[in-house]
Amino acid sequence: MSYLVTQSTHDIGVLVALGARPSNIIGLVVRQGMELAGIGIVVGLIGAVALTRVMASLLFGVSTTDAATFGVVPALLTGVAFAATVIPAWRATSVDPMVALREE
Repeated sequence: MSYLVTQSTHDIGVLVALGARPSNIIGLVVRQGMELAGIGIVVGLIGAVALTRVMASLLFGVSTTDAATFGVVPALLTGVAFAATVIPAWRATSVDPMVALREE
């Protein structure tokens, strides 16, 4: 996300120059990042459920469809993804519009 925000510095500078508030920029970046994270979490959960029969012989002391695991891991990944998107978004709000518009 940090790389994507750095790549869109010019676009963010234009938004700030046009009057976008910091909350708008943070919302934009967080929304994009959480969409990607959400897609990854859903695909990962589908893959994990699909592989439960294969993994059944490798698991000891845990069922293949352990509700705690299928609940805690996506929640933890969502929290990490949120932190990974908020930090670059917060830094993007401090972009000086004139500097961003001069960059190419």
